[in-house]
Amino acid sequence: MAMMVNIVDATGAVVGRAELDETVWGVEPHIAVMHQALLRQLANARKGTHKTKTRGFVRGGGKKPYRQKGTGRARQGSTRAPQWKGGGVVWGPQPRDYTQAMPRKMRRLAIRSALSAKLRDQRLTVVRGLTEIEPRTKAMRVVLATLPLSRSMLIAVSNKEDAEAVYRSASNLQDVHVITAPMLNVRDVLKYDRLVIMEEAITVVEGLWALQGAARVPGRFRKARLAKLRRRQGNILAAKSARVAREQVS
Repeated sequence: MAMMVNIVDATGAVVGRAELDETVWGVEPHIAVMHQALLRQLANARKGTHKTKTRGFVRGGGKKPYRQKGTGRARQGSTRAPQWKGGGVVWGPQPRDYTQAMPRKMRRLAIRSALSAKLRDQRLTVVRGLTEIEPRTKAMRVVLATLPLSRSMLIAVSNKEDAEAVYRSASNLQDVHVITAPMLNVRDVLKYDRLVIMEEAITVVEGLWALQGAARVPGRFRKARLAKLRRRQGNILAAKSARVAREQVS
């Protein structure tokens, strides 16, 4: 089943209606999965090259600072121990890999949930003719001023050629980011207040994340339907095997 949404032009006037796939734009947002996907994306972006020196890596400190007994002070073996100024760091960060894994189905559910949340909250705008404006910051500012007031905007275009033209117009605008449709991600969709998507980019988005066939069935009925399909396939195979056996006997 398709959902309908208005299409606006560069002047903000409604010029048509677009059909949206409900398996992408109409699912119930899964907050926990979106949160996990966001944490995963942020963690995977970390380089993990931080490093502090322990007492074994700090130069010097090989000589015992003073004798063991008779000074009235606490015994010390090195001036590079953690309690000394200029000494090593205890339990400091060391190079590590922050990469987190996440099942593919959960990643796809996260992006569909984020897109559906934008539509549900009326934070989605479909624009036609955005690439036809003059590639100047002033022209893009005029176009965005015709859209509903938003703190920030994420502009999704269909391909790199369109992204280059739109990026030249929006690169100097504060809180405006341009991205190609295949690169849409949970972090950017949640970070920016309004998602402005070109009409041509809708097809790209739905081609990537729309559900097909039995996957369209709601979750509580999906297992039952899949089990029914497996039983039907098993019955067909059994009948075919029996027919082949009868033909061989005859």
